[in-house]
Amino acid sequence: MPPKKQPNEMAGAPADRHTREIDLLGEISRLLDRSLDLREVAGPMLEALSTHMDMKYATLTLLNRKTGEILIEASHGLSEQQAQRGRYRLGEGVTGQVALSGKPIVIPRTSESPMFLDKTQRGKRPDASFICVPIKAEQEVAGTLSADRAFDPEADLQQDVRLLTIIASMIAQAVKLRRALQESQERLAEENARLKAELKERFRPANIIGNSHEMQIVYDQIAQVSKSSASVLIEGETGTGKELVAHAIHYNSSRADKPFIKAHCAALPESVIESELFGHEKGAFTGAMAERKGRFELAHGGSLLLDEIGDIPPSIQIKLLRVLQEREFERVGGTKTIKVDVRLITATNKDLQAMVQQGKFREDLYYRLHVFPIYVPPLRKRKADIVLLADHFLQKYAQENGKDVRRLSSAVIDMLMSYHWPGNVRELENCIERAVLVAEGNVIHPYHLPPTLQTAEASGGPVSGNLKALVGAYERDLIRDALKSTRGNIASAARALGTTPRILGYKIKGYQIDPRPYG
Repeated sequence: MPPKKQPNEMAGAPADRHTREIDLLGEISRLLDRSLDLREVAGPMLEALSTHMDMKYATLTLLNRKTGEILIEASHGLSEQQAQRGRYRLGEGVTGQVALSGKPIVIPRTSESPMFLDKTQRGKRPDASFICVPIKAEQEVAGTLSADRAFDPEADLQQDVRLLTIIASMIAQAVKLRRALQESQERLAEENARLKAELKERFRPANIIGNSHEMQIVYDQIAQVSKSSASVLIEGETGTGKELVAHAIHYNSSRADKPFIKAHCAALPESVIESELFGHEKGAFTGAMAERKGRFELAHGGSLLLDEIGDIPPSIQIKLLRVLQEREFERVGGTKTIKVDVRLITATNKDLQAMVQQGKFREDLYYRLHVFPIYVPPLRKRKADIVLLADHFLQKYAQENGKDVRRLSSAVIDMLMSYHWPGNVRELENCIERAVLVAEGNVIHPYHLPPTLQTAEASGGPVSGNLKALVGAYERDLIRDALKSTRGNIASAARALGTTPRILGYKIKGYQIDPRPYG
């Protein structure tokens, strides 16, 4: 039988241990004097603990007060993957219990304790003793400090508790600062997310409808450019809502309380466009009976929208370039130079770059206008917004016309989604306005839609089957409405439709309608 170990043979003699503890505490003190940034000193402190006190593993955790989760901030002896697995809830395992109670816990033999969860998954290893103490900042548990050493039935683990407690108190200030920094970063991240959400909502004007990804890009661009005075070129097909985007830019800018003037270049004859834009003096030409201010003067301090800028004649392009460069011009028939402060917004459905290459549009003017381009996608490329827009127009025109039209039938929605919408949002609006006007009840049905949507192209089917498909869609809608009103009762629905339950049952089966959701 081997002789019983003496105290000086266990983890070193008392004097030797005392020396090592003093050396360890001195090294930790020097580390903390050098920096209170826990990211810099935590690793070296745990390494020193292992080196001086023969502790193989050591971890420092921080408690997130908001989430209640305890994460490993630094470790010694663990791989990065193992450390990432060390996530605890309050009260979970030894670490969670220490964080919850604020009291040290000693596990003399980890293999015999169900409390020791080994969430880091260190794998097979020699039996060990595990010591975990709280790190307290202003009487609140901010984290834990833990270490383990090789199992020894005669070891005095209370000495390790005492040492770890001293070290925990030394690094408490650094942990406090780290926790404060972490929480400050979280607050900043939350505030940043909140402000971004507010900005997105703020710059999502009420006059523009759409939640699609394509429109989110447009909203972001409006937000980016609104606060500046940069020239904006809005591109897109006819009927996409370019003028609405221009409105949004102006009314979300610092010029919102100043004039917003519009001019449709395609609608102005070449003989009068110069006078319309720049004004004229009395007697400048036949019919000029009085002095008149042009659109640029009227927009002073605010914004000017030149719609269909691609139709502006070459002679006016030169004068427009000068206004953009010099911020000045003369009225037609005048010699006085007029200075203006105007934010210019232009819109076009034409490919201006191609026109430049063809010699139909001045290159220098194009680049002056193309400072911040915004592309408004056609409706066919933002199908996610079709139903949203249709519902908006339905409510609008139902209210304007005093009609109790409440919804679109499923067949109508299918037709709207399958149509290619060459006229974009404007065509959709006109379509819904007509449907509201001709609707007899509170539901829009396929036969209320314009003939353009009741084509093979719209329905996606052959011309020969179009009438049958429309009639079927109408009948299917009637059955669904009856089932809704009778809570899925087929007999009651049959009476409402003036047919027998048997016939209605056949049609329900044929149209693959499930009555159960209506019950």
